[in-house]
Amino acid sequence: MKKDKLLKLVKKHRTPLFIIDHDIIRENYRRFKKALPGVQAYYAIKANSEPEIIKTLFNEGASFDVASYNEFIEVYNLIDKWREKKKEFFIWDKIIFSNTIKDRETLKKINKYKPLVTYDNMDELKKIKENCKKAGLILRLKVPDIGSQVEMASKFGAEPRDASNLIKKAFDLGLKVEGLSFHVGSQCTNFENYVSALSITSKIFNESRKKGYELDIIDIGGGFPVLYDGNVPRFEKLAEILNQEFKRLFPEDTQIIAEPGRFFVATTAVLVSEIIGKARRNGKIFYHINDGVYHTFSGVVYDHWIPNFHSFKKGKRQICAVVGQTCDSFDKISLAEHLPQNLQIGDYLYTENIGAYSTASSTKFNGFEGAKILHINN
Repeated sequence: MKKDKLLKLVKKHRTPLFIIDHDIIRENYRRFKKALPGVQAYYAIKANSEPEIIKTLFNEGASFDVASYNEFIEVYNLIDKWREKKKEFFIWDKIIFSNTIKDRETLKKINKYKPLVTYDNMDELKKIKENCKKAGLILRLKVPDIGSQVEMASKFGAEPRDASNLIKKAFDLGLKVEGLSFHVGSQCTNFENYVSALSITSKIFNESRKKGYELDIIDIGGGFPVLYDGNVPRFEKLAEILNQEFKRLFPEDTQIIAEPGRFFVATTAVLVSEIIGKARRNGKIFYHINDGVYHTFSGVVYDHWIPNFHSFKKGKRQICAVVGQTCDSFDKISLAEHLPQNLQIGDYLYTENIGAYSTASSTKFNGFEGAKILHINN
């Protein structure tokens, strides 16, 4: 977005202002579908749960990955007035509960919809049997996530050596396992992770079919790389590898699904913040802004995201610190930003590619409200 347009929006709406461009959401979704035409894309709502984003992707034909009952309801509200059979088919076909651990109340609430749910351990199987026996099951496997921005293997996924037993136990309980899933870690730039994960998964999948278990879904999770900078390999390169591996490793009737989150929304948002204080500490300029790591920059903490700042004004640049508005000294967004040294209180900074894992994990710490969210082209 051009700087003059950003400044016009700031003049009207004030700061901090979080601007989401829905044209980019649609562009990212269509880019994914073009590169992976045989993959059903379930948007991982956790990346950014704004209802307007969900609606835009719903209108594009996306499916949805939900982690909780509240996220499920965000999607359900869009189909609430549909006929019951049409509604049930949508939930069965286009929603997956990919959180491997679900509380009993959630399972009881969703049982009537015959949902697709994941599991990775025996206790979860028993819980599903008791509270959501109509569900279709996806066994999540532990796979390599080397070099990914956010690793997953330490918390999720059954060991591949345990997979056969977990599949058998599910069927012994009268449940139906429909497929296998994995996640190579968020913002995965090491494409070998996907190759290894598909190899591991295909062996278990094909062996299970030989034993008579009618598995037909492979869920490749998320982790698709966003071009935060020029060092990130292009998604199309990964898609080419994936398409070749799908064809090589799995039967033609296998249904491939994925859970992109960051990939759809990261590049869609710009944040404009305001400098509310300026100080020199140990020889370095500190710009204090009206946002921070407890708010829109929460991704710095939770997502290992590297922030970026740009100024509207020109001037001689030097390494500066940009820190948040709270009274906590932990609230340092960046200590090494190359910014003009002549910026003053009341000047603005803008941050790009901040659409994922930002407002979604924002708090109201210290009593500060989060950024105002503005949707354009929706």
